[in-house]
Amino acid sequence: MSVSLPTTEKSFAFVSLGCPKNLVDSERMLGKLAQDGYALQPDANGASVVVINTCGFIESARQESLSVIREMLDLKKQGKVGSVVVAGCLAERQKDMLLQEVPEVDQIVGVFGREEIVQAVDRAVEHQQEQRAWFKPAPVRALNDTARLRITPRHYAYLKISEGCDRLCTFCAIPKMRGKHATKPMEEVLAEARELAADGVRELLIVAQDSTYYGMDLYGEVRFAQLLRELNKVDGLEWIRVLYAYPEHITSELLKTLSSSEKVIPYIDMPLQHINDRVLKRMQRRVNRASTEKLIGQLRKEIPLLNFRTTFIVGFPGETEAEFEELRNFVKDMAFERAGVFTYSFEPDTPAVKLDGHMPEEVKQDRYNRLMETQQAVAFAWSERQTGREIEVIIDGADPEVPNHWLARSHADAPEIDGMVRVKGKNLRSGDIVQVKVTAADGYDLAARAVGTPR
Repeated sequence: MSVSLPTTEKSFAFVSLGCPKNLVDSERMLGKLAQDGYALQPDANGASVVVINTCGFIESARQESLSVIREMLDLKKQGKVGSVVVAGCLAERQKDMLLQEVPEVDQIVGVFGREEIVQAVDRAVEHQQEQRAWFKPAPVRALNDTARLRITPRHYAYLKISEGCDRLCTFCAIPKMRGKHATKPMEEVLAEARELAADGVRELLIVAQDSTYYGMDLYGEVRFAQLLRELNKVDGLEWIRVLYAYPEHITSELLKTLSSSEKVIPYIDMPLQHINDRVLKRMQRRVNRASTEKLIGQLRKEIPLLNFRTTFIVGFPGETEAEFEELRNFVKDMAFERAGVFTYSFEPDTPAVKLDGHMPEEVKQDRYNRLMETQQAVAFAWSERQTGREIEVIIDGADPEVPNHWLARSHADAPEIDGMVRVKGKNLRSGDIVQVKVTAADGYDLAARAVGTPR
């Protein structure tokens, strides 16, 4: 995602890559630069400096980040960009590689060096080379994310409630990039939520690496349920959406809160990664099939209209064809409303690289295609079942191709990752929440017409 505003003498362009947690970091850096007098411009061409907030999660994300860096450096060589600053997860994870592969980068800022982004950009603009790298250790407490310059539409925003992760999943390098789990104090989270609501946010998306672990390090117990109840009281918010829940800490208190809080919509994003017990153990997920199925049953029972999003990894080292088929049958039987699939990514600094049974890319890709076909059939059938129902949607904007049609999302649709609802109606605007009647299914998406008065 790239964002920009009219050019000035102290101008910059910004490219934000990766997950919503990275997006929050981007918005914080944008806010700090704006407060210091820097102004975003329409594109990189002619900018005094370009800041790239990178992703380093898996190989494909790293290659995308490197591609953008090289593209900006090409503009720099052509004299169309003054300097290039690289920030974020790739910088944190592979600083030495960056300095070797793209030495023309002017400044490098780690994940927790983001608060020094103004100093880094100042030095880049002034072509000062005595300090090129800005890195800090992971904080004991999560960083404050107020005073952000948001690049999401005005009516929704992400709220990061903690940083880092204490999980030791063998395939994941996030703890190496973002440190151990660090809870953001509840009063700070609520202050940010009020600030966002005052700025027009109606849908708040809760993000963390492990949202259900919220509070353990700071309060000695999980307090995610309490946090949701407090957020439910924030004036101006209409929808609260929970992302990145880990299955281990779904307590009875949290189940009750998810089902009874007025503003917490019936949606949960819970990456399960696999279902076979042996594969889960090799992944070091600390759960098994029996506990997972029990949890899904409890969630479905307590929240009858729940929209369950999850993700799975196929081709994990040692995964047999029978274990993959067990996963495929599980996905078919559970009928998840939303699910994504990743092929296992070989990450050099993770424990999984030492496991036996690494398989060729073509095998992983074949399993990816087969599982996606299974989930597609499930998702398309779910979409068909929505025809004739009345549901609530939030309007994201006008459909640029069809007059009096709008692009919207239902409770089942998180921005960027899920489907959409194309709504026919008049006198609607971005941020409106309106009742619609579903008239047709179109694959992952729905068509509908407005039947209620927007609020």
